[in-house]
Amino acid sequence: MTSKPNIFLTGFSGSGKTTVGKEVARRLGWRFVGIDDEIVEAQGKPIEAIFNELGEAGFRQIEREHLASACEGERQVVSTGGGIVMDENNVQMMERSGVIVYLDANPEVIHARLETERARGDNPAVRPMIAASDQLSRIRDLKARRQPSYSQAHWTVHTDSLTPGQAAEEVIRAFGLLSQPGDDGRPQETDLAAVVHTSSVDYPVWVGWGILDGLGERVKRILEPPAAYVIGDDGAFTHARQAQASMEAAGIPTHMLLVPPGEPSKTHETAQRAYAWLADRKAERGQMVLAVGGGMVGDLAGFVAATYLRGMPLAQVPTSLLAMMDASVGGKVAVDLPQGKNLVGAFYQPRFVLADVQTLQTMPPRELTSGWAEAIKHGLILDIDLLDAFERDSGPIQALELDLATDIIRRSVAIKAGIVSRDEKETLGVRVLLNYGHTIGHALEKVTAYGRLLHGEAVSVGMMGAAYISQAMGLLSKEEVARQASLLEKYGLPVSIDGVDVDAVADAMMSDKKVAGGTVRWVLLNGLGNAVTRNDVPTELVREALRMVAAPMPANG
Repeated sequence: MTSKPNIFLTGFSGSGKTTVGKEVARRLGWRFVGIDDEIVEAQGKPIEAIFNELGEAGFRQIEREHLASACEGERQVVSTGGGIVMDENNVQMMERSGVIVYLDANPEVIHARLETERARGDNPAVRPMIAASDQLSRIRDLKARRQPSYSQAHWTVHTDSLTPGQAAEEVIRAFGLLSQPGDDGRPQETDLAAVVHTSSVDYPVWVGWGILDGLGERVKRILEPPAAYVIGDDGAFTHARQAQASMEAAGIPTHMLLVPPGEPSKTHETAQRAYAWLADRKAERGQMVLAVGGGMVGDLAGFVAATYLRGMPLAQVPTSLLAMMDASVGGKVAVDLPQGKNLVGAFYQPRFVLADVQTLQTMPPRELTSGWAEAIKHGLILDIDLLDAFERDSGPIQALELDLATDIIRRSVAIKAGIVSRDEKETLGVRVLLNYGHTIGHALEKVTAYGRLLHGEAVSVGMMGAAYISQAMGLLSKEEVARQASLLEKYGLPVSIDGVDVDAVADAMMSDKKVAGGTVRWVLLNGLGNAVTRNDVPTELVREALRMVAAPMPANG
């Protein structure tokens, strides 16, 4: 990410930048630089006095000069002032000179820390920007205004429940994740597709070609678990064994459990088998679980990691296209019930996702084809340029041409990562957009007993049903519906299914997680690349769309 090994800590006053920064510097053997301390020493007066004499604008100019000086150095941990990120030039300087880590804390926690500091006399200096009779309200207001700028950081560490030592560990981990030392010790570019930001942890998503062999060294560098447990399926045995060998080559004892492939294995019974396997090997909370394989394994192993010992560190290592596109990113983990798919689960974020595109070369053609549905979906809902790329380069993409396929998968994965970062637990109406095609798709899977259609195939048919509804509601043109159908067919995906009971599909939809108050929350398209949600879809339109996808599509579309 950068040519210089520096760490810049940003955050509001009281977030712990100085305390944590000194501890990070101590552990790395680097120099600690406190911008505010440097200013006080150079000016020979406290920050409050500088504000009184020069005003905020005068202080910010001095601050900018000291930051520029710090950016000239290397192997430094730099603690910045709380308002330094409000100047875009400052942010750009830090981006060019190191990794930016934002130390976040709730306003109430910040206020309590500042009160404790004042009571102990640890920091008697007045902070001019938060001097107010109602300091807590001032903190809330000012932090809210600065939050968009704080969010530009490469990484966020939520410090509310962390000791300074624990926060320091997370900062060092972030630096390790975002930079790989070269021969000269300087950070270099990685296979980083995105960083997922969540309320509990930030984590990287790596997408590259031939990177599975380096799994163990990455794990050792960022987590150093005393042992690891690979959970894979029989179909992914080669890749699971490759992951195990890489971990053991890095000096991490690693055990492996294989389960039967396919959705029928995603049950409480299989989870119980995994619990017993972990218990027999005396697994501990500080050890980690690696989910290696397809989406079923990602869901199952993630659910096991989330619930065993109340949570073990998890890493997702998807080896199917569908898992790379969907299951591995976002923290949704679950098992199925006879009544429906993914009805028992949790949000449990991995510590990282590593997707080796080369592993797709061993996939059965039909399963590879199924995976393209979720990738194309990302273009349909949010990125018309990505959709254009899928159309323009369909041949090389499907042939897994190294550079082109890796790039298109990386772009698609980044879209989902961005959505998850904005709406981790589907509370803001953003993440639900990823369900385009899934309302009908999940119902089709259920009524066909999870045996006739692969997940991507069901989603493809479901997207056509959603497109027909969009057209009937005046949101999508006939030409746009035809374009979607043509693209899906170009990638070998079905646009209809015969021999299914429309009434059974309609009933199955009512047990879906997207039903609230007896009403289905539909994800539709208001033009290609622009997904919307609607709760007012007439029942007859739904049934008409189901009838259209439950019969072969006319040759003329």
